[in-house]
Amino acid sequence: MRVLLCPDKFAGTLAAQEVATAVAEGWRTVATDDDLLIRPLADGGPGFVAVLADALGGRRIPVPTVDPLGRPAAGEILLTDDGTAYLESAQACGLHLLAPAERDPKATTSYGLGTLVTAAVEQGAHTVVVGLGGSGTNDGGAGMITALGATALDEAGRALPYGGAALVGVAALDGAPRLRGATLVAATDVDNPLLGLHGASNVYGPQKGATREDVLLLDAALERWAAVLEKDLPGCPPGLGTLPGGGAAGGLGAAILALGGRCESGIDLVTRAIGLDAALDAADLVITGEGSFDHQSLRGKVVAGVAGAARDRGVPCVVLAGRVSTGRREAAAAGVTDAYSLVEHFGGEEHGGVEAAMGRPAEGLRALGARLARQWSR
Repeated sequence: MRVLLCPDKFAGTLAAQEVATAVAEGWRTVATDDDLLIRPLADGGPGFVAVLADALGGRRIPVPTVDPLGRPAAGEILLTDDGTAYLESAQACGLHLLAPAERDPKATTSYGLGTLVTAAVEQGAHTVVVGLGGSGTNDGGAGMITALGATALDEAGRALPYGGAALVGVAALDGAPRLRGATLVAATDVDNPLLGLHGASNVYGPQKGATREDVLLLDAALERWAAVLEKDLPGCPPGLGTLPGGGAAGGLGAAILALGGRCESGIDLVTRAIGLDAALDAADLVITGEGSFDHQSLRGKVVAGVAGAARDRGVPCVVLAGRVSTGRREAAAAGVTDAYSLVEHFGGEEHGGVEAAMGRPAEGLRALGARLARQWSR
């Protein structure tokens, strides 16, 4: 049997490669002769650079940067032979870099991402692809743009402090971003706009520590910020606050659009790079997965892309996840044949399943891999 293993990461526990390896190990305890093809995936969030480096080669260049609170952080860029640089916002803006008590999108900044973009430009990249996802910021990319050379000012001409809340007083930009002609690409599968009920602040702010009052403040601040970007950045598209993808990563998508960049599907970009279409064509079964399989999973994330492609080929697709909260009918419509949860494998929430799923994910995935082999291998 030809089995394609193409999961995303399990956020907070295992990288995509580790997920696939654990499932494969479990499968091989039952069916040793099956052909298992491992193709780890990412949609722009953590792991984006690592997955592309395995597929494309190139140089992985370490870049010192800062985290959302300005503390030193380790970043990197992948520079390929064709002059394209790949980087991920989560290395500088990631929610995982913050302790729960530190999560405050009113104060966190995307400045560190600007440091990574600057390094890519200085390395001679003509295209800079920024993977967006897993961010702990909601500053509309103001920090990134500051690091690139354009400072947000208030009505009195004073530089604003970092963080999304300060943008409620933004009036102008001073200076111009130094991109040396490089084109920016936002790799994201989020189609939310920057502003409004479905915007960055309302949808993702609470996940980053925002209260209801914070959400209202941040949305108003981003509205002012969008107006300043349209006024002071040549080439910024009109209606910036309503453009699809602008709300990605706390408004980093909008900042990239304002800088003359564009949005592309992160999962499509990765699947092209790793040759996923050919692997799907040859598969008898597809196994994918992510940390939480929920309603957001079916809005353009890795699982949705893989399941839809498998469905189009008439190939069954099984999802493994730390937790499953998507309804069966909804999942089936997206192409998911079945879904299995580590929490349920370890006895459910009432019997410590959450703690076990977080503490022993590889063990659980090996067990689920063996279970799937008994069900599917012929």
